[in-house]
Amino acid sequence: MRTPRPALGVVMVLCSGVLFAVNGTVSKLVLRTGIDAPQLTLLRAAGAFTVLLALSALLRPGIRRLRVTAGQVPLLVGYGLTGFFLVPMLYFVAISRLPVGIGLLFEYSAPLLVALWARFGQRHPVRPRLWAGLALSLVGLACVAEIWGEFTLDGLGVLAGLGAAFFLAFYYVLGARGVEGRDTVSLCTWAFGAAAVAGLLTRAVTGVGDWTPLAGTSRGVPVVLLLGYVVVLGSVVPYLLVAGAMRHLPATSVGIVGMVEPVIASAVAWVTLGATEALNAAQLGGGLLVLVGVALAETARVAPGRTPPSAETDRPGPPDVVAVVTTGPAEPGRRT
Repeated sequence: MRTPRPALGVVMVLCSGVLFAVNGTVSKLVLRTGIDAPQLTLLRAAGAFTVLLALSALLRPGIRRLRVTAGQVPLLVGYGLTGFFLVPMLYFVAISRLPVGIGLLFEYSAPLLVALWARFGQRHPVRPRLWAGLALSLVGLACVAEIWGEFTLDGLGVLAGLGAAFFLAFYYVLGARGVEGRDTVSLCTWAFGAAAVAGLLTRAVTGVGDWTPLAGTSRGVPVVLLLGYVVVLGSVVPYLLVAGAMRHLPATSVGIVGMVEPVIASAVAWVTLGATEALNAAQLGGGLLVLVGVALAETARVAPGRTPPSAETDRPGPPDVVAVVTTGPAEPGRRT
């Protein structure tokens, strides 16, 4: 057993957060060329599947790592469809209609749904601060949407962001319940493979789509090069970094450190894409409330068999005993 190195784990999560954050802006540049969300999801999944298939063959124990039993197939398919197909596709729809930071904040409400599922669906004990976290996040989302005035956010974009949060929460629960027995490379390989098949079926039903933008540029950068980032540095590398970080940090800590993603994503999008990505004071404040609320929810659950502290003695416990279902074994907070 390798000795955990928490500092290394934090660095790995931060690096993955930066790569995921930049991926939001890169994906939006690709979407602006005329490629739609299902096409980009297909290209991302197929590309990542190809890269991971090659890694599976090159790394020990080789292609044998991809063996599956009939009983594992439904789990792997469901895992891939939720976290690797539906979540990114809905996220791409959201950021094509909303600023990248706002799209991420809506998707980032997923841990709240997981915490509520742990409390009411699995009847796990929780600390009282779960409710404070839920309230703060709801107020924060209301500030982001500026519901007190004229609703200016794109309705379909908001629904897509919330839909991404729902499927991301489902992906977390599914991943935590049944994928512990597989290594990360084989798990992600099959998940991206399932997502690629779903993407092909979607294109067959909805139409082939226009692939001519692949030969063009966006902001002077070839679209193919941008897609290379989406596949390699926006998907494969950060997924593996997070998986490696979870050897050194508990899942809760990984999720909380990963909250740098929406902050960095908003900054990168604002610098790269201009004023259309800027957030006003109310939205910035709301985003902060969402992140604080998610942090409270992430640390609100206790391991089975432990009694939650009372409201009077409610203090954050050690991070390795508060996570029941926080993230799946592949990535923490969201999957852009």
